[in-house]
This record gives sequence, C-alpha cells and structure tokens, in this order.
Amino acid sequence: MSWTRGLLAVLAVCVLLPAGSAGCGTSDAHEDGGGASTSPVGKVLEGTDQEGRHLREVGKKDAPEVGVEVQPDAGGTWDVRLSVHHFRFSVAGAQRRAVAGRGYVRLYVDDRPVTRLRTTAYRLPARFVPRGTHHVTARLYADDGTAWAVKGEPVQSTADITASEPSPSDTARPDAASGTPAASAGATDTTGMSASGIDLRTGGRGSPDRVGKAS
Repeated sequence: MSWTRGLLAVLAVCVLLPAGSAGCGTSDAHEDGGGASTSPVGKVLEGTDQEGRHLREVGKKDAPEVGVEVQPDAGGTWDVRLSVHHFRFSVAGAQRRAVAGRGYVRLYVDDRPVTRLRTTAYRLPARFVPRGTHHVTARLYADDGTAWAVKGEPVQSTADITASEPSPSDTARPDAASGTPAASAGATDTTGMSASGIDLRTGGRGSPDRVGKAS
C-alpha cells in the first residue's frame, strides 16, 4: 500500500543520516555555533556577593581557579598579574549565559569594584591605592553575571599590599659626591604578593608612594 511505502521511506532517511548527527531523535544537550554547551551549568544559589550578584555553585574537582600577584610599578601604579586554571576568558560581547569554565574577572580594591578583566594583566592606577594597607581581590564570574562558587563561597583570590610615603631619611639622603642632601626617588623595598585558589590571602609590603599620597 502507498502509506506503507511512505513510512518505509521516512525510516530510510533516518537510517541514512551520517553518524554523530541528531538523527530522528531529540537530545537535551544543545550547542551553539562555537561548540559550547548551553545546558545548565552548576546551581544558582540564593546567596550573593557584596554587589548582589548570585553565586553559581560548581563541584570543587573541575571548578575554575584564579590567582593574583601585585607588584609596584613606575609612577605609583601597581602591576596586577592573574593566573587562571580550568578557566578561559570570554570575548567582549559574549552572550549573557553561563558556560562551564568561562567568563571574566572583576577586580576589587578593599571590596570596591575597579574594573572587569578579560586578560591576565592590568595596571592598577595609583588613585586606587592611597597610603596604607589594601586588599586587591580578583573574582571569577560567568558571562551571565553570576559569580563562580565552591561550597557557597565565591572563587576568588586576594593579595594584601601596603603603600607608604617616603620617610624623611629617604627624602634627604646625603649625596656621596657632594655631601649635600639629595632627594630620593623612593626606593622599592617589596616582595611579590600573590594568592591562588579560592579566597586565599597573602600579606606583603608594597613600595613607597613615589609621588606622595595618591588622591
């Protein structure tokens, strides 16, 4: 009968589809043009970070990690270097959705937002680091704005730095040749400050403020 032949033709089309294609069935796993899964990633928690962004809980085994290292730079600025594991920076303008191990970093100084980063290097302006001790925090976010989290805590790292004005002995040091006081440019007496993993904190000393107290 004609309807029987029609049914057989449909079945034949399904069988002849190339291996690995969707075939005639359906699947809960969908992918975008870049091959990234759009299925739900982790679990969005009720808890938020200090800016009100919800946490996205993932297992510790494959959770993304971030480390931060801060070193003094010329002109009172600070060189911030990030290291990441199980994490890739997304491009600017990426779709606002969570993809496993992908997103961007938000940088904070003393819990105040400074910038959003999609790279591992950043020069922190002196105005964010006035005289005193400060906490520089790098926190990982998914592209939908949720913060990656493990065991209810955001995935982040914090480095402690200290900026101080030159002491009188540094600014009026006798010149070896003339024996007269000479102004010092401010010697750098510092050790590398870094942290990695989840909310790890290290202490250290920053350089003297080379041009006086930053505003």
